[in-house]
Amino acid sequence: MEKVTAGRDALGEFAPQFAQLNDDVLFGQVWSREKQLSARDRSMVTVTALLASGILDSALQYHLQTAKTNGITKQEIVEIITQAAFYVGWPKAWAAFRMAKAIWID
Repeated sequence: MEKVTAGRDALGEFAPQFAQLNDDVLFGQVWSREKQLSARDRSMVTVTALLASGILDSALQYHLQTAKTNGITKQEIVEIITQAAFYVGWPKAWAAFRMAKAIWID
């Protein structure tokens, strides 16, 4: 996974410690633990967690794009969102599908 600087870019001067934790710990140390859980599987978990939490903004969009980059296919993301819809809510699934459709354009 490429080095993430989103925290520093967005919050580096305002909240430098949070930015460092975001970039170096979450996206550096945690996401790099591929022996424990692949980036592909982490993407599935993260998309589902964001969807369940109602985080339907640029964070979900970023992680949907990351999921595609990590090998999640269009058919798989459709199944993930469909499965989650019954547990997290239909409107959340609709929002996720709109984003996913734009990312998995053939």
